[in-house]
Amino acid sequence: MKSVLCTALSVLTIASCALGQGTSDDTCTRTVSTRIYSNAVVSEETGDVSGFELAVRKLSDSTVDVLLYVYEGAPNNNGIHLQGHISGKKLNIEGNWDEHLIEYPAKKEIVQEHFVRINGTYDSVWFRGKITIQDMSTTKGLSEDEDVKLKRVAHIWLCKR
Repeated sequence: MKSVLCTALSVLTIASCALGQGTSDDTCTRTVSTRIYSNAVVSEETGDVSGFELAVRKLSDSTVDVLLYVYEGAPNNNGIHLQGHISGKKLNIEGNWDEHLIEYPAKKEIVQEHFVRINGTYDSVWFRGKITIQDMSTTKGLSEDEDVKLKRVAHIWLCKR
């Protein structure tokens, strides 16, 4: 944990803290045997990372295990674990994400639950589809329903050393 990014939210100053600038070897090991799709970019001006990464591991002909990484200024090595279904090249993934937040100045932990849905198609080069994260537009400045085009990459952003 080399740095912590806290994003202020509303007058109560609730902050969402994401670990940044480093990752455990466990995170890299966990994603090494997956297909990784990414649109993560780094701002040259601020050094902030934004975008999504999707690490997909096929469990059977019809089931996939997924880690969704949401980058909102800092790299987040806590992927959102989801499971879903695959039919041909179509992915359908749904689940809940328990986001742990810190309310300042009291430093009280709050857990917000977001329903996550990922629908789209993927192949050896691209994932194209829609990522829906309930209640994100009001708290994070992200669109609640994002059309995405993610390119296949060798590693999640945090594991590129």
